[in-house]
Amino acid sequence: MTRASFGATLARHGLEPLRREPITTLQLNVTLRCNLACHHCHVESGPKRGEAMSSDVVDRICELLEGSPSVRTLDLTGGAPEMHPQFRQLVAWARGRGLEVIDRCNLTILLERGYDDLPEFFAQHGVTVIASLPCYTKENVESQRGRDVFDRSIEALRWLNRLGYGRPGSDLQLDLVFNPLDASLPPPQAELEAEYKRELSDSFGIEFHRLFTLTNMPIKRFWDMLLRRGEHAEYLSLLVNHFNPAVISQLMCRSLVSVGYDGKLYDCDFNQALELPLGGRKPRTLWDVAALAELEDESIATASHCFGCTAGAGSSCGGALA
Repeated sequence: MTRASFGATLARHGLEPLRREPITTLQLNVTLRCNLACHHCHVESGPKRGEAMSSDVVDRICELLEGSPSVRTLDLTGGAPEMHPQFRQLVAWARGRGLEVIDRCNLTILLERGYDDLPEFFAQHGVTVIASLPCYTKENVESQRGRDVFDRSIEALRWLNRLGYGRPGSDLQLDLVFNPLDASLPPPQAELEAEYKRELSDSFGIEFHRLFTLTNMPIKRFWDMLLRRGEHAEYLSLLVNHFNPAVISQLMCRSLVSVGYDGKLYDCDFNQALELPLGGRKPRTLWDVAALAELEDESIATASHCFGCTAGAGSSCGGALA
């Protein structure tokens, strides 16, 4: 199957190739280890993956952040980022320097032995928790994420609520993430957020601040599933046909740099999953740049999966763009 050209689509709409603006977010994929193995996972993490950032990589990240005043957010992802041995140390260091720290949490990790002190740790350090909950019904969640995941997720959310997370007016930010279970675009984010809030409150007494809708990227496990079902061409056509030029200025790759567990640099987490180097050029690592500001105004590597971030209302790590 011939994939559509993202660069040609930009040009057809009179848009310039993507370039990076001042970097405000550094996103770290600290480990591919995870206590779950979800069907949609674009980095193919799981319990058998052992890749994780070394202490040298963590130290170099801290060095670069010390000299990068434009960076305001440290975004920790995985795998289950909490499973990295230096997770707490890195969080405390970043919060001590006034950075917002985002933990992209699968919720169930908070109930695992050795990690069940994390909710209190998060509250103590004011960590922003962005938690994946692809639906508010048990059947749909467990079809994507496995048996018992829904009940454990609900228990973890109640725990976070008891600590003040997600409560109206609370500074302890708790956001949820939705992604479709099938080969479709997410519904309107505001409408789905209202639905989530009603259902989770009525059924479980759970509160949260915002819901982010994410489009499934046509890569890795999700792409393999589409191939098995014979839906790959139809899904890519759906993304291409719903290309929205209005979201281009808000794409997360314009103000973000993604760092792999091995210290390699990427334009986004999806490019990292595909091992598409920064700017599509020769691979570079944290040690190849003296300061993150050097990466400003560089070209951003794109490919057909970028239609996932630009379809419909757009998609980013912070939800819909339009």
